[in-house]
Amino acid sequence: MAAVERVEVPAVEARERLLDFVGVVVAGLPHVRQRENAGLYVRGLIEEGGRKSLQPTLFRLEESSARYESVQQFIADSPWDPALVVQACAERVTPGIAVEAWVLDDTGFPKQGRHSPAVKRQYSGTLGKIGNCQIGVSVHAVGSAGTAPLGWALYLPEEWCEDAERRAQAKIPASVAFKTKPELGVELAERAAGWQVPKAPLLGDHAYGENTALRERLHDAQLEYVLAVGPATKVFPPATVFTAPEPAAGPGRPKSRPLPDREPETIGQLIARLADGNAQTVSFRDGPQGEPLRSRFVFARVHAAHNRKKATPWPPREEWLIAEWPAGKDEPSDYWLSNLPADSAPERLARLARMRWKIELDYKQLKGELGLDHYEGRSWIGWHHHTALVTVAHGFLTLERLCPPAPRLA
Repeated sequence: MAAVERVEVPAVEARERLLDFVGVVVAGLPHVRQRENAGLYVRGLIEEGGRKSLQPTLFRLEESSARYESVQQFIADSPWDPALVVQACAERVTPGIAVEAWVLDDTGFPKQGRHSPAVKRQYSGTLGKIGNCQIGVSVHAVGSAGTAPLGWALYLPEEWCEDAERRAQAKIPASVAFKTKPELGVELAERAAGWQVPKAPLLGDHAYGENTALRERLHDAQLEYVLAVGPATKVFPPATVFTAPEPAAGPGRPKSRPLPDREPETIGQLIARLADGNAQTVSFRDGPQGEPLRSRFVFARVHAAHNRKKATPWPPREEWLIAEWPAGKDEPSDYWLSNLPADSAPERLARLARMRWKIELDYKQLKGELGLDHYEGRSWIGWHHHTALVTVAHGFLTLERLCPPAPRLA
C-alpha cells in the first residue's frame, strides 16, 4: 500500500484545494468561525514543521493571539460533533481506496502527569510495556489504494469514572460511563455501518477476537469479521451434534438447551489433529512486484465454546476457524475465527486474516506526519475534536495522492 505523500500546501493551488476539501467535510458545523477554525487547524497539521500542538502550529502560521484563543476554544470547548466530521470525510474518501476490510485496534498516547483525560499507567502496545498514557480505540477502512479512519474513542479507565473531581477538570460529560475497549470498538463499527461507506469484514487482534460478546454483537449487526484468537480458545470440533435432552421424569423445570455430543477442545489441539491431510497452501497477499505471497493454512468449520451459563446463543452458531501453519514450523503462527459464509474461498479468508498489519502503517502516518499524538489539551471533547481533524488532514492527503492534482471540489 502506498504511503500518504505530503502535499506542499503553501502553494496557492494546493492550499485552495485543501480549504475546499475541509469546507465540504465540515459544512455541517453551524457557525462560520467554526468552519474557518477547522480549515486553519487542518492546514497547520499538514504544513511542514515540528510538533503539531496548537501553540507552535499557529506560531508557524503567523496567526494572532486572538486567533489562538478562538481556535483553542473551538477545539477544547465548542459543542460540535466530531463523529459527523469523520463521517463526512470517510464518505468522501472511501470510494477511492477500494475498501477490502475494516480494522479495529487501539493505540497508546504517552503522557506526562495525571491531568490529561483518561491518562493512567496502563499497558500500551505502542510502548510495548506499561506506561503513563491514554489509549485510543479506532476503526479504519483499509483498501488496496489507501486507508480512511472511521471513528475514534478515548478509553476511560474505571478509576476515572469514579473520580468526580478529575472528570470535572477534564470536562468529561456525565453521560460517559466505563466501557471496555471491545465495547467501544463495536460501537464505532456499528455507527460506521450506518454511513455511506463500503462495508467490509472487521479485523482485530486477540483482545477483540477472544471477546465472545463482541463477536455476537457484530454478527447480530450483520457485520462480518475475521478476528484473531489464541490457541487456548476452546471450540466444538467439526461434526459436533447438538441434541435436545430427553425430558426428565419428576418435578422441576425440564432441561431444554441442546447438549453437544462431545466436549470442546482448544483450537491448538484441534488444528494439530486436522493439519495432516487438511492443510493447503494459498496466496494471502501480493508481493512488492505483484507476485503472490503464499503460506500454509488449515480451515475448519467449528462452533465456539461459549459459556453456557451466560446469555449467549445456544447451541453456538458455526464459524470459520483459520490457522496459519507455515511449512517447516512446529506449530501454527496465528489463529482466527470468522463469521464469513461457509462457501468463502480459502484465498479470501487467508487474505483477510493477514491484512490487519495495514493498521500499523496507518497509525505511523497519522502520528508521524499529522500529529495524532500531539494533542496537549486537558479536555475530553478536545481529544475527539483533534482526532477528527487529523482524520480530515489524512483524507485530504489520500485524495491528493490518488488524483494529483486533485480537482477543486464543488
